[in-house]
Amino acid sequence: MKTTEREALLQVLKTRFEKHMHRHAGTAWPDVLARLEGHPGALSALQAMEATGGEPDVMGAAQDSGHVIFCDCSPESPTGRRSTCYDGEARAARKENKPDNSAGEMAAEMGIELLTEDQYRALQQLGEFDLKTSSWLQTPPGVRALGGALFGDRRYGRVFVYHNGVQSYYAARGFRGLLRV
Repeated sequence: MKTTEREALLQVLKTRFEKHMHRHAGTAWPDVLARLEGHPGALSALQAMEATGGEPDVMGAAQDSGHVIFCDCSPESPTGRRSTCYDGEARAARKENKPDNSAGEMAAEMGIELLTEDQYRALQQLGEFDLKTSSWLQTPPGVRALGGALFGDRRYGRVFVYHNGVQSYYAARGFRGLLRV
């Protein structure tokens, strides 16, 4: 990443951080910046999150590890990550109309994780997300082994977590990512 791109990204992240202090009470920007400077590879993942419409922001810090946790905080599921089935195995299994990518493959390429159900619910405590879209979530292995996957959204003032076949994909379903730095 070029120095100008790095500085521009850091400015975007700092501005978003300062605008949404309620998402990370007790976390200071100098601490976040120090973590980022100590983990330069994290900026590539954050750039990918930003470039695909995720609007990453700090959700706080992990008490046990000291990691700063970034999450996609775009109002709707990131536009550059929609129309994906759940994972590469599901995409390969489709006989027709294969999507260009899967949530699992894209997340791995970007260096981020899909949100778990608990992380998704925690994000929804910080604001209202996915009012018109939905987001794939990390799925327990037993559910995945049976061909299912979880996704979440917010409707009627509530957060819902549902299931769908792993091969399905919709224009309004993408995924949100999480990055520990």
